[in-house]
Amino acid sequence: MGLGSRIATAVRRERERAGVSAAELARRSGVSKATISQIEAGSANPNVETLWAIATALGAPFAALVEDRESEPTLIRARDGHGVRAAGSAYEALLLSAAAPNVRRDLYLLRAEPGSPRLSDAHPTGTTEHVVLLSGSARVGPRDSPFDLEPGDYLCYPGDAAHVFEALVAGTSAVLVSEMR
Repeated sequence: MGLGSRIATAVRRERERAGVSAAELARRSGVSKATISQIEAGSANPNVETLWAIATALGAPFAALVEDRESEPTLIRARDGHGVRAAGSAYEALLLSAAAPNVRRDLYLLRAEPGSPRLSDAHPTGTTEHVVLLSGSARVGPRDSPFDLEPGDYLCYPGDAAHVFEALVAGTSAVLVSEMR
């Protein structure tokens, strides 16, 4: 199943699990009802911001909307993986591992280029993000006091407050673990 189909199925599943209509989800998330309908029909190509808004409105982790729930071994080659792109910056999040049900931990490979920073709104209360920079250089962390990271640096910060990821050089990549308590 392709990413678009997985997202369509997952948004519908999580919306129904939350017991809300498409109109109510649109109101809570700030995403238009037409876009919600297009996503659930598999005819939209939502960006990271849209999916985060929907996940937050549903009280679900981002990964619940994009994960592939197969029980076979999973190999994702970095050169072949395609993630979800951000709307206003050269930023892509490739889900590597979603947590099992009732566990709220997701693992992503991030790839970013200099330009517009990826500004993230606060995620649900209790979210913590862990970043290990793999290559390049990036400014990461709380929006009002980010840290400059070099390859191998690790940073843990509250994901339930506004935060930023900004590539400072070409070819920047990182591993992100997002956990919800």
